[in-house]
Amino acid sequence: MKMRFSVLLLAVAAALPVAHAQEWPARPVRIVVAFPPGGFTDVIARMFSVRLSEESGQPFIVDNRPGAGGTIGTEFVVNSKPDGYTTILLPSSFSTNAALYKPPYDPINGIAAVSLIATMPYVLVVHPTVKANNLKELIELARAKPGTLNYGSAGVGTDLHLALELFRQLSGTDMVHVAYKGIAPALNDLLGGTIHLMFSTPLSVAPHLRAGKLRAIAVSSEQRSSATPDLPSIGELVPGYAPKFWFGMGATTGTPKETILKLNQALGRILEQPGVQERLRAGGVDPTHSTPEEFSRIIAQDVAMWSKVIKTGNIKPD
Repeated sequence: MKMRFSVLLLAVAAALPVAHAQEWPARPVRIVVAFPPGGFTDVIARMFSVRLSEESGQPFIVDNRPGAGGTIGTEFVVNSKPDGYTTILLPSSFSTNAALYKPPYDPINGIAAVSLIATMPYVLVVHPTVKANNLKELIELARAKPGTLNYGSAGVGTDLHLALELFRQLSGTDMVHVAYKGIAPALNDLLGGTIHLMFSTPLSVAPHLRAGKLRAIAVSSEQRSSATPDLPSIGELVPGYAPKFWFGMGATTGTPKETILKLNQALGRILEQPGVQERLRAGGVDPTHSTPEEFSRIIAQDVAMWSKVIKTGNIKPD
């Protein structure tokens, strides 16, 4: 009798971790955004926090922890308890920052990848005075007049900077980088003709394209984007040009695999909702779901790619 009771206790104890994982979430879950409220990363986090709350029956609460280009919020997640109750909404600048600044955590193994949420192509736009109507003509112009075209960005080492630096390196062109403190002042100078070209988000430049104040040349991807299907991709003309700009969800490393999978599946169901797809595409991004393993590989590949671009371009942090 005692033996049978002991065996029963062992069986119950063995089942407890599984039962615990299946019960997640049993209380509110934090979604860290390592940037101030109001930015696009914050907007996406809040949209998904509502859907995840509906899916799980538990509140998913956005927690903004800005500072040091995202390092402060990310480090908080890295050092949190790996119980599935601290997650993070990551933008692709997570990889570019890791390549440029060497943060105080392992960017590849310090965060447990959950899933991609969206991919975003940047739009390459030029001022109307630039004598190039397409990407081929722009490359020819830049090669014919090295050092005369300048391009703006939201700052040294930002996605907007490195996307054009990669284009410059692979296309064999010589253009001058002008760094601004944010996308808004760079776009203002582009509209004024002070600079010649830059990458921008589709949403930011859409009204200027409609008004004829800017001209769209291509998108920063290997293939065309469903968000901007009429624009060619740089990868169509420049072999090897395949940067990925994305948003995805991560958690503290060591979070139970069952919890990671449950969150991944919830995100997949949310991304199938027509309303979510429409809202993401309206913001110029493509809804994208992945396995945790796929997302982890993308982060590792991006850190390696941007590290090479930074080294080749001799780019130093400000």
